[in-house]
Amino acid sequence: MATYTQILYHIVFSTKHRERVLDQPRREELFRFIWGVLKNRQCHLYRIGGVEDHLHMLISLHPSVALSDLVKEVKTASSAWIKGQKVFPAFTYWQEGYGAFTCSLDQKSALIDYIRNQEAHHRQETFRQEYERLLSEVGLSIHERDKEWQWAEEQTG
Repeated sequence: MATYTQILYHIVFSTKHRERVLDQPRREELFRFIWGVLKNRQCHLYRIGGVEDHLHMLISLHPSVALSDLVKEVKTASSAWIKGQKVFPAFTYWQEGYGAFTCSLDQKSALIDYIRNQEAHHRQETFRQEYERLLSEVGLSIHERDKEWQWAEEQTG
């Protein structure tokens, strides 16, 4: 018998210290590169998008692939590609950690639109507000150590 799965993940991660370094003119190249990494792992990318300091992906995960391994591979490979191609000169690393949220099939179209419209969305809501809202919507809250780190960063940034 074959294996059948329908698992959609909304994955979010940011640049180190949420540095605003993913400049618009080259962002599409980064998205194409990440799409290739996902395709090589037999994962389906429904949409990828983001702004200067973070990105979102809506994917279906192949059943043989562990989510944490996939995110690590995407971040490691894209970091090496960014540095090797000098695509974003001020980029250092991706932030440690990520958010991954399962989604129902009936949410797929709305999430695709949400990810597609990140530029407009972030004129109204900061990444911090967005991330805390996403966590809250699934019953999670940001870790205290992350709150302190964010607060300190906002005071200096």
